Amino acid sequence: MTEVHGECEPRFEAVRTAFQANFDSGQEQGASVAVTLDGAPVVDLWAGAADAAGERPWERDTIVNVWSTTKTMAATCMLMLADRGEIDVDSPVATYWPEFAVHGKDEVTVAHVLGHTAGLPGWVPAIEPELLHDHDRATTALIDQPTWWEPGTASGYHAASQGFLENEIVRRVTGRTLGTFFREEVAEPLGADFHIGLPESEDGRVAEVIAPGPDAMAEATAAFDPESVAARALLSCPLAGSEPNTRAWRAAEIPAAGGTGNARAVARVHSALANGGTVDGVKLMSPEGLERIFVEQCHQVDLVLGVKLRLGTGFGLMNDIVLLSPNPRSCFWGGWGGSVAVVDLDARMSVAYVMNRMAGGLVGDLRGGLLVMSAYQSLNS
Repeated sequence: MTEVHGECEPRFEAVRTAFQANFDSGQEQGASVAVTLDGAPVVDLWAGAADAAGERPWERDTIVNVWSTTKTMAATCMLMLADRGEIDVDSPVATYWPEFAVHGKDEVTVAHVLGHTAGLPGWVPAIEPELLHDHDRATTALIDQPTWWEPGTASGYHAASQGFLENEIVRRVTGRTLGTFFREEVAEPLGADFHIGLPESEDGRVAEVIAPGPDAMAEATAAFDPESVAARALLSCPLAGSEPNTRAWRAAEIPAAGGTGNARAVARVHSALANGGTVDGVKLMSPEGLERIFVEQCHQVDLVLGVKLRLGTGFGLMNDIVLLSPNPRSCFWGGWGGSVAVVDLDARMSVAYVMNRMAGGLVGDLRGGLLVMSAYQSLNS
């Protein structure tokens, strides 16, 4: 039996039980889970191994690439700038980035980017993953193409492209990259061990990502019509899943997929959102600014992921398909392979789960979902 380490308040023992069960069933290699309530940690657990060989234990300060759970950090930065009046999310992207207004993209708004409705879910022509390490080249490749559909009329998951669009907006408005803005305005004030662009000095703490297989993306899209939006988008930068095990990936600021942290750090950042924008005297944004999350951008079958998503501004919202929370003012997102995070403003609770063994599907698996359910079971007991 894998030993679970950390702290868990008795009331939330169901989370520990579910976490232990994931290991006992053989689904995990290494992972961490955290829950905050009213801004305070009530669950902070970790277990397993930080490498595929099982030789390096997952420690308290182990961190790992969380794939698209990074999007919640990027969205937080965007919403902070909107709350400060430096960005109007309903304005065209070209208001802040004039060069963007080519090939019919003059009507793409910041909200479209945050809601995956901008019509730029990938690259045409397709790019190699190494290009994601070069912000300027990856961004230029997005500028040099028209939208794939009329912005705002449909959602199509912008798996990697969203972050490059957000980063350039932040850079034009603040003079800082999104990774730098996040570090200086969010991570450091909150003491959150999360990085969009990881210093080499921290490499020794990083867990090895165990990808589902070198052809995972090709296998996941094998049944798709090759001319569909889904196939074109997901194969426009064909990732294997092992890319985060390289120094180049970790160093690059990839705001939609390249964040490195642990569950404690994710839950810490989200605890500020769950508590009206402020936690422990650190204010990220006003309660009014937070409400922008719940402005619905789209609610239909996503053209890329193929499931019905209800998308707010920068976060996913609950619907009849996504039942992670019973509360209306709650939001979520997750990462390729299984990481997940829920922010509940009604319950003033945040839940986060990250791991290094990736599941094979495109939209996560039950490991994190069961942990979220156990947190709500504890809350309501």
